[in-house]
Order: sequence, then structure tokens, then C-alpha cells
Amino acid sequence: MATVATTELDSLREQALVCTACPLAERRTHVVFGEGDPTSPLVLVGEGPGDQEDQTGRPFVGRAGQLLDRALDDAGVGRARVYITNTVKCRAADWASGKPVNRAPTDDEAAACRRWLEPQLGLLAPKVILCVGAPSARNLIKKSFRITQERGLYFPCAYARTAIATLHPSYVLRQQTAAGDDGGYGLMVADIRKAWEAARRLVEKELDRASLFDV
Repeated sequence: MATVATTELDSLREQALVCTACPLAERRTHVVFGEGDPTSPLVLVGEGPGDQEDQTGRPFVGRAGQLLDRALDDAGVGRARVYITNTVKCRAADWASGKPVNRAPTDDEAAACRRWLEPQLGLLAPKVILCVGAPSARNLIKKSFRITQERGLYFPCAYARTAIATLHPSYVLRQQTAAGDDGGYGLMVADIRKAWEAARRLVEKELDRASLFDV
């Protein structure tokens, strides 16, 4: 079953790599489809790739990605045990000055990329989705999502048994101070740990139910 899903995921990736559904395709270097363990019960979904991600074709590899990796490790999870993707697969940037400046994807750009995100999540079939940052939460949980008030809470989700949101590592980096304020890093670690533990519990419940039919 997992092999079939992985094959289908690879096929979806190949199609996404040549997508021209929105203007972001015109200036991208790479489509950043996603990576990680496709059988993981936990999928992290961010907003979209930045400069380093666009250059490498990998999600969360810049400064924010390095902080996310540390948070995953501190939460006792590790990057290799989850799958990571974004709501938008191409870098959204403002080129008005001639030099690209990252910006939030427009509603139209996010809508165009749902042709990849929705089947991707369908094939991954996670138990829990962790939305990394408010834009992802507004895309997958509810449009009125408030990250400072609602992060760390469970919500119904069309693409998993439940969804939870955490602070974006870019936000945490901006909030950190030389005086020692962690900028919300501890909250991010706690949210990751909570999401992972919930995903594991859901897997165990399914295994327990399945064992009833094995006797």
C-alpha cells in the first residue's frame, strides 16, 4: 500500500515540476514539492519556499529551516521522521526593485497550487498536519485563524484526522533578542512535540482496532 502511494507521489511530483498554472512559474529556479518520510503520521505544511529553497528545490533549508530542524530535534522527533511541504510550491517574491524580496503568496497563487497540495496530502494521508505559520493555518484550518491565540490547539481538517498550528521559524528568528528572549522557540518545540505525540496515539489506536480482527 505504501509503495503504491509512494509511486503515485513521485508521479505527482514529476507533474508539479513542470507546472505553469500561475505567474510564479516564470521566475522560479526550482519547484519545491516536498520531502521526507511519506509514511509519516505527521506532515508539516509551511507557506512557501524562500530563496534557499528555490535554489535547492528543498523545503525549509535556509535560516528558518535550520531553526525548524533544531526544534524538531529538541522535540524528540527529527526531520527524517516527518514529511515537510508548503501550500505553494514556487517562491513568491516582489521583483519591483529588480532584486527579489520574499512576499506572501496571493490567494490566486495559493488556489492554483491546490492542484498539487490536495492530492499530495491525499496520498500522504497523515494523521496530523502541523501548519507552520499563520498563512498555512489560514489555508488549511480556517481563514480567520489567529496564530498567537490559536496555536497549539487541535482543529478539524479535511486532509488529516486533526490539524494544529505553530509559529513560523522566521517569526521566531525576528522575535529573538540578544537579551535572551527565545522569540517563541519553546512554544514551537512544544507544538511540534504535541503534534507528534497526537499522531503517534492515532496510529496506535488504529493498530489496536486492527488487532481485534487478527484473533
